[in-house]
Amino acid sequence: MLSTPGSSVKEQIGATYASRLARNGFAAITFDPAHQGGSGGEPRDLEDPYRRGEDISYAIDYLATVPGIDPQRIGALGICAGGGYAVHTARTDHRIKALATVVAGDMGTSWRSAAFSPDGPVAALDRLAATRLAGDDLDRLNWLPDTLDDAKAAGIDDIDTLQAIRYYRTPRGQHPNSTNRRLRRSDGLLMGYDAFHLVHQLLTQPLQVIVAGRRGSTGQYEAGMRLWELAPNPVDLLVVEGAGHYEMYDEPEYVDQAIERLAAFFTEYLPPELGDHPTGIR
Repeated sequence: MLSTPGSSVKEQIGATYASRLARNGFAAITFDPAHQGGSGGEPRDLEDPYRRGEDISYAIDYLATVPGIDPQRIGALGICAGGGYAVHTARTDHRIKALATVVAGDMGTSWRSAAFSPDGPVAALDRLAATRLAGDDLDRLNWLPDTLDDAKAAGIDDIDTLQAIRYYRTPRGQHPNSTNRRLRRSDGLLMGYDAFHLVHQLLTQPLQVIVAGRRGSTGQYEAGMRLWELAPNPVDLLVVEGAGHYEMYDEPEYVDQAIERLAAFFTEYLPPELGDHPTGIR
């Protein structure tokens, strides 16, 4: 079961990793969260981290009914923001028997940072309160500049932001269902979120952490290492040297390394019972 990055749809990063895992013999499912992509739910473009976690559990509800899937051998893979959502869900949904993350992020930490809240999170929450009182909290905000020209005009030269634009907003990874818009109401939910809350007590499953070796503005390296230190049962850590956050989405040189390690992890920690037919999630 794959939990996808914020703003992405299932046809993008989720499909890349799911198809590669399927070629390695695993049954894999990726999906659009509620309010986004091809899924239902109003208002559109809501990024609710708590609902994202519920969606993961709903996907497991479905998987447990699929012929050939052993509900005792279901694993989760979370990528970028989806990594944080998968961690948060796996703490309390122990139907997830093994958990892997790739460039995982904690959206709460990101939204409380100076990059998103330059005046501090309290000031940001005060502004959000004012917009909600004014009825403007259903406005849609950009996740990213829509084009590289827009980024240049705004004076943006951060390598991670530019790589994100090259993936999401050019033919390289663009998809019509990925709107690049976030409901303003989402920001208050994200501000108070902690993807790793109680991990040290509740996340008992085997954990694999894969991070990009080049640190950057997304904080994926720091988040991955924090998760590794917090988790009671970390079993595999991979630093993909030379890669940046968004290069882990589709660059074969780096994705190949991640898939090889993911396949080995899930094979070891979701093994088939002796005599079982090797179908479904292993």
